[in-house]
Amino acid sequence: MSDASYLRLDKLTLSYGQTVAVRDLDLSIGRGELVALLGPSGCGKTTTMRAIAGLLTPTSGRINLDGADITRVSANKRAVGLVFQSYALFPHLTVFENVAFGLRLKGMGGRDLEAKVNGGLKSVGLSNFAGRKPAELSGGQQQRVALARSMVMEPKVLLLDEPLSNLDARLRLEMRAELQRVQKETGVTMIFVTHDQVEALALADRIVVMLNGGIEQIGTPEDIYNRPVSAFVADFVGFENVFELRDGKLKTADGTVELVGAAPRNAAGLAWRPRAVSLGSGPFRGTVRGMSFAGNTREYLLDTPLGAIKAEVDATLPAHAMGSTLNFDLPVAGAASLSRYG
Repeated sequence: MSDASYLRLDKLTLSYGQTVAVRDLDLSIGRGELVALLGPSGCGKTTTMRAIAGLLTPTSGRINLDGADITRVSANKRAVGLVFQSYALFPHLTVFENVAFGLRLKGMGGRDLEAKVNGGLKSVGLSNFAGRKPAELSGGQQQRVALARSMVMEPKVLLLDEPLSNLDARLRLEMRAELQRVQKETGVTMIFVTHDQVEALALADRIVVMLNGGIEQIGTPEDIYNRPVSAFVADFVGFENVFELRDGKLKTADGTVELVGAAPRNAAGLAWRPRAVSLGSGPFRGTVRGMSFAGNTREYLLDTPLGAIKAEVDATLPAHAMGSTLNFDLPVAGAASLSRYG
């Protein structure tokens, strides 16, 4: 098996009773990659992670890891680490003993155990916290203990379930850097589940966007952010003005509207970020229904014949009053071309 398919999911179908959560999913992940499974609640990302971890038996399909079929291998024998959203630390044990727990189950003890645990704590910057209990740690420190506990087991793949969701904004930024550092230094293949596109864009080498139990798009953060392939992905990463095309025209609730400029050939839709909307001039008109100040920018919501349009302009420009009517344009050059709309 090549490094490019170090972990491979082949036609994986996962069910809860009669409900199919993931259907015929194909995915290859390379050795040493940091991959995000991104999508809204119920899209199948956590279910996929549970199957990789061995916590859910597939209805059909296969899971291969490092050349071996692990589809029916029990969770404790498949060399896959899992860091839970809740961290799942033992409150009555010290940091040292939390990290040592899995190693003790494997029969390790003495100086080997001490060296392994201390090395794990050093790798996450917690060497001076070995004697503390989880309640004496911050959320970010608890997260790092959970990470060290998994890493000392030397997993072939490390799975993280919404790893930063319990942290405040400042700690999330710190832990992003920490996760990247640990992953790059150790070279462990890491997969994390998240519904936060900012987190996925900041952390991942590749992003797998999921919807309704399938893969909507796979790509680098730059691909996903700049070149969404569908209306769902476009909306999910901030293209808030998304339109279907019909015969090269924008489809609206009342029919179709001509664009200024030709739409790309074979495009099923076009999508504009709010900042790509040209406000103050253009062939379209709208009424300001909402306005908010966002530091460096000012955001507007317009009622228009096209439907609701969101625009963003530099905050140094004069503000437009609620109820005022403005011209605007949707420049084709500033739009993302969607290969499919539905």
